[in-house]
Amino acid sequence: MSTANSPGPAPGPRSDSRALTPPADAVAPVRHPDAPAPGELLGAHYDHCFGCGGAQPHGLHLEARAGEGVSVSAEFTVKPAHQGAPGLAHGGVLATALDETLGSLNWLLRVIAVTGRLETDFVRPVPVDTVLHLQAEVTAVAGRKIYSSAVGRIGGPDGPVAVRADALFIEVKVDHFIENGRPEEIRAAMADPDQIRRARAFEVNP
Repeated sequence: MSTANSPGPAPGPRSDSRALTPPADAVAPVRHPDAPAPGELLGAHYDHCFGCGGAQPHGLHLEARAGEGVSVSAEFTVKPAHQGAPGLAHGGVLATALDETLGSLNWLLRVIAVTGRLETDFVRPVPVDTVLHLQAEVTAVAGRKIYSSAVGRIGGPDGPVAVRADALFIEVKVDHFIENGRPEEIRAAMADPDQIRRARAFEVNP
């Protein structure tokens, strides 16, 4: 059982993780010229995604919007189905919300990337019926490696921090999904006549 029930204020500074530290030759991220405009709702990348898809009755139904630069904002309402301890969000669900928000950043770069590493801090408990306000940004790019960070707040976009994460995404080809996914879902996604929806189905996955 995971409750993400930190007993007090945020811990001290995060310890550096070499895997999440951009190398010296990393460059600043560049927003793709065809990326959605700031403020535009990104929508679900795949209808059956647990994080954002509408076809998942107990999913997060997270909604992300493009921000300035290579950043996004998102909201997720904790439902009773997302509990760990009574009345509190499950820590794994909160980590999923962070991962989903971070993954949405790849649509602004117009790359297919998968989560390589996700390091999460649970700062304070998140009760059921709470709206978690998330902000994420890409901080650096080094070859196929995309470095990013996210924070989730309660009580409003400027409220106290409840969760935060640093992440490393790895750019891949669509073959990653074709070779590893269950054939039924792969065939259905590839057969979608909508070119954008077909491409976004493979936007992000561990």
